[in-house]
Parts: sequence; C-alpha cells; structure tokens
Amino acid sequence: MATIKRPGDFESMLQDPVVSVLIIGGGINGAGVFRDLALQGVDVLLVDKGDFCSGASAATSHMAHGGVRYLENGEFRLVREAVRERNRLIRNAPHYVRPLPTTMPFFKWFSGLFNAPLKFLGWLHEPGERGAVVTKIGLWLYDAYTRTQGTVPRHRFAARRKSLAQFPQLNPRVLCTATYFDGAILVPERLCVELIVDGLAAGPHAAARNYLAAVGAADSRVTLRDELTGESFSVQPEIVINASGAWIDAVNGALQRETRFIGGTKGSHLILDHPELRAAIGEHEIFFENDDGRIVLIFPLRDKVLIGTSDLHCDDPDSARCTPQEVDYFWAMIAKVFPGISVQRDQIIFSFSGVRPLPARQSDATGQISRDHSVRLTWPGDGVDFPVYSLVGGKWTTFRAFSEQVTDMTLTVLGRERRQSTRNLPIGGGKDYPRGAAAEQRWLAALSAETGLQLARLEILFRRYGTRAAAAAAFIAADADQSLQCHPYFSQREIAFLALHERVAHLDDLILRRTSLAMLGELNAELLAELADMTGAALGWSEAVRQAEVERTCALLADRHGVRLH
Repeated sequence: MATIKRPGDFESMLQDPVVSVLIIGGGINGAGVFRDLALQGVDVLLVDKGDFCSGASAATSHMAHGGVRYLENGEFRLVREAVRERNRLIRNAPHYVRPLPTTMPFFKWFSGLFNAPLKFLGWLHEPGERGAVVTKIGLWLYDAYTRTQGTVPRHRFAARRKSLAQFPQLNPRVLCTATYFDGAILVPERLCVELIVDGLAAGPHAAARNYLAAVGAADSRVTLRDELTGESFSVQPEIVINASGAWIDAVNGALQRETRFIGGTKGSHLILDHPELRAAIGEHEIFFENDDGRIVLIFPLRDKVLIGTSDLHCDDPDSARCTPQEVDYFWAMIAKVFPGISVQRDQIIFSFSGVRPLPARQSDATGQISRDHSVRLTWPGDGVDFPVYSLVGGKWTTFRAFSEQVTDMTLTVLGRERRQSTRNLPIGGGKDYPRGAAAEQRWLAALSAETGLQLARLEILFRRYGTRAAAAAAFIAADADQSLQCHPYFSQREIAFLALHERVAHLDDLILRRTSLAMLGELNAELLAELADMTGAALGWSEAVRQAEVERTCALLADRHGVRLH
C-alpha cells in the first residue's frame, strides 16, 4: 500500500517527550491557543487527528459577527465581546477579514416584541420571527458596544421604496430593510493555518502536527498515533487542552475521562454558481429569519453565492453531510426573499456541513443553545496525572478572546507571566499590511524590485496571502517557475511553497484548506492530477502515492461535498 512519509524534522519532536502543554485539536480554538501560548514562550505541542481546520472550523458561514439575536437570550457579555473581536479581526487580519454590509429584510413590524422579553427571562424557548421594531432595539445596542472603535459604520433602516430600488428582485411584500456591518471572513481555513504558522515562528519550543491522533493515556503520558504511518508514541504533558470541538467527549474518553460536555448541532451550507442571484445581492449579505425563526443567509463569496445555514441536532460529527431535505429548506427560504429567482440543484457546485461544539443541550430549540464559550476542567485521577481543559462552545469571531482566557489560565497553573498581548497583534499576512491603494502599490513595487516578479503576478499573491506574499514570492523567485497548465493563475513554485511551508500532508489539504479551488468550483480531473504531480514533486511522493491521493481526494469530494470531477 502507498504510504506518505513525514517531513525530516518530524523525528525531532520525539527526542524529548516532555511538554508543558499538549493541545488536541487544530481548529480555530486550538490554533488560537497554540499561537498565544507560543508567543508567551511556553513549550507547546498542537496535534490534530486530521488536517488543521478540517472540522467544524471549516464549516463556518464565513462571518465575523456579534450575533444580534443573542441579545434576546440575555447574552450581553457575548455580544459585546463578539462585536469588539469582530473589529479586531478586521484590523488584525485585513487580508482575510473585510467589513461586510449586511441587509435584513422585514415582513412584519412588531413580531417578537413580546417574545423577546420572555426569552430574556428564560420563560420561552421556542424560536419565533423577529420584526423590525425589536431588531431596531437590538441593532442600537449592537452599535453602542463598539461606538468608540469606529471600525464599521452604524446601522441604518430603509423604507420599502428605497429597499426595492437597491434590491429590485427583493420580495415586494417587504416593509423595510436594515443594513448594518459585520465582517466577512473570506478564507477561514487559511486564517486558521496562518495562526499556526505564526505560532511556529515563535521558536522551536512550539510544534504542530496534523494527522496525529490522541488515542490513549496512562499515568503522565498521552499516546499519539500517526495517522500517516500508523506508528504510535507517547508524550508527557503537564496540561492537556482538549480543543477537539464536537469530538471533545470522544477524546476525553480516550484520555480516560468520561464526559458529556457537548450537545452539538449540524450546520450545512451550499455554494451556488448563480449569476442572477449573485447580482441580486450585490456586495451585501442578505441575513434574515425564515418562517421557523432560524437565522439564514445569502452571502457573496467572490463571484459565487454561499447559502446557509441549518441548525439540527447531531450526535455523530463524522456523519455530518448536507441532506436533500436541507437543500429543500434553503430553496424555500430563497423563494421567500427573492421569489422571482429560480434555483436548481445543478447550480450547486459545493456543499459542506459541520457540527458546532455547543454545550450539552439546554433547550430543545437549537437556535436557543448558547454560542458562548467555557472551559471545563477535569482534574487528575483514575490513573491519569494531568488535568484536562475542555474548550466548549465558542464562535469563530471570539476565538482570540477565548484563546486569551485559556492561555491566562494555563500560565497561572504553570507559574508564568504573559509576555505579549494578542489584542492588536496582526495575524499572518496582516502584518505590516499596506493601508490604501497608494501604499499597496508602493509595497508591490518594492517586492517586484526585490524578487524580479511581475507586478501582475505579485498582485495575485497579495490578494491570496496579504504581506505573506513576500515569503511566497521569494520562494517562487528562487528557481525556474511556470504557470500550471490547467490553472494559469497558480504556478508550480507556488504549489510547492504551500506544500512545504504549510504542513500539507494529503492532496485534499491543498485543494480544500490551503486554497479555495474546490469550494469555488475551479477544480476538474485534469487540474487535480496536475496538482498531485506538483505536490508530489515537492513532498517526494512516489507515483503510487500520487495516484492514491487523487483517488482519495475524489472519494472525499463526492462523499462530503457533493462534488464529482470530470
């Protein structure tokens, strides 16, 4: 059977099995804690049984938002934290997070006005449609939380006539619309990977490995199994941080800890190639409530449209797939808002599902389960000598604040002091990011003079990687390069850079999480074969491994994402 070998530096982490902190789970929470601990000088090892950002963190709605609807649940702290963290993300990761005008259409004025206080008091748990008046109150509070930051404009309302002038295909029954600003996370998978790259750059005391599963524990040791080679070995952590999301209880079981912390819900999304719908929403996200009270969205994702999301109980995160029933649900909600636009199943180019790591059920109504985060501590005992911190809940938007909380707890236990705050710290390609068109052109011109690459090529790299384009350009310029035959906007050396410098282990890591080729419908069988050759050349894959990777990727795309390559 064809096997993939680890990079040559993998053995170095086995020489000294003692580590202060072991983080299990390389999604957004695990990556955030890893970077923060690494910046504080803590020796830390991050492992994930799959690729980084391949679980629920890859199934996001691509939004950095505060969650207006959480106000009626009385979660004022969460909303205040989230809108502030949204603004920090826009500042700290400007290459991947941009202000997003979000428009909410309303078909009722006063709906929810009496339900909202009952939900706040905990006397009502059923979802219900919120009208314009109660949402106006929420948006006023939403703006007030970050008024002094001034990162995004305040909300505004528009009457029917003005709303239909701006969105001609909107349902003519609309009474008014509200537009406010949140953040669009353009490439969440890359943002997560760059957090890990930043952590690794802090020094040799930080290590991160994908495809490394925690499968057992005894005394002071955790047993890790290499999912690429099948080999097992152990490490000795002082503290274990379980950031495995919907798999938290399963991982705790492997660590001899029986817990029931998670009661996750499945969220599914579709990517449509639908020029008419894309033109109808412009650069706005359309964000509204369906008849069942569930918040749903129509999101501009480059030249495509992202549709989401469902909210269904799910006990097995490995089984999460977008079902035909969910597609029907999305079709019905599009018809409510844009009744004149027809959508067909052959316009779906990609689908994805993930399970939110929400706390064990507090409500039968999935939308009422808190999205706040918490740390559950499991003390040493039952033959295991280390404590386990389980990271329950949370949102993409608040990962930095959650990571800060967990890091501060960990530093206290280790008897160390915080060296550096992450509040205003740029992420990856957001470092030294040029602000404004003139500054950007100067930055690109200087990089062109340094590397000899054409400005047009550097502009593409800058759009993909922010200022990390400088590292990519230096690598590309170091040897002869040429464009891919099946995708002229990628080159052979760029693919090699991603494979060698961003921990690519499987072909699907490249097409799903280091690039957006699969999600945006740019992938075909010929391009996949070419990418296998380029990745294989960089990583030393044999011909048998390359063919096995193509077959594995095709099967994964068909099973999880409804994509069949031709």
